[in-house]
Amino acid sequence: MENENNNEMIDTSANEIVVNSEDNNKIRIADEVVAVIAGKAVSEIHGVSEMSGGFAGGIGEVLSGKKNLAKGIKVVVTEKDAKIDVNIIVEYGVRIPEIAFEIQTKVKKAVETMTGLKVTEVNVHVQGVNTNIEKKEGME
Repeated sequence: MENENNNEMIDTSANEIVVNSEDNNKIRIADEVVAVIAGKAVSEIHGVSEMSGGFAGGIGEVLSGKKNLAKGIKVVVTEKDAKIDVNIIVEYGVRIPEIAFEIQTKVKKAVETMTGLKVTEVNVHVQGVNTNIEKKEGME
């Protein structure tokens, strides 16, 4: 953030990254923003039942009433690149390697396109399989 009186840059958070630093102009993108972009990309993939975010993430969703798009996503960002871990639960019967590859491709493309960062890793961790077949049968 800039101080309006003397245009000095103020360090707002260690969780933000600098994308462009030409001529004292800086763009800062928070890790959480990268996580939301990645989470949105994953949520659009058929075969992903849900994100696996642990107990704290689930409680946050219940209390806020909002879907947390960053749930199950861990982002480590350096000055110009990002490493992303995605924790998912897949639907029963899908080909896990195909879904994992699609996640890696879509997350990388979305984050690089929207932020300008180079995504060096997208690690997919399959935490479980949703075997709730009744849910699928009721929808058809």
